[in-house]
Amino acid sequence: QVQLVESGGGLVQPGGSLNLSCAASGSIFSISMLGWYRQAPGKQRELVAHISSDGTTNYADSAKGRFTISRDNAKTTVYLQMTSLKPEDTAVYFCTLRFGIHNYWGQGTQVTVSS
Repeated sequence: QVQLVESGGGLVQPGGSLNLSCAASGSIFSISMLGWYRQAPGKQRELVAHISSDGTTNYADSAKGRFTISRDNAKTTVYLQMTSLKPEDTAVYFCTLRFGIHNYWGQGTQVTVSS
């Protein structure tokens, strides 16, 4: 089984930065698609970014130019660097690991952007 544990969330002022991490267990990390999603109160969960096993990245329009997803296969960790944060980035952020038909989720970490 795969377990994902996010960390790094918190309260930050508008314009600030935050770095999220997601540590994974299991042996399929390096060959899996990894991603970050978020869910704001009253809204549906949405994709923020994902990174494939070969390092190809894809971002939601709202994240382009501000967020960077990366992975460290040796540490079985996926990261999300967030800069120029806005109040509308406030949400619970979830990491995911997808391998074949299997899709695993972390428990989420709260990010609040407020002055």
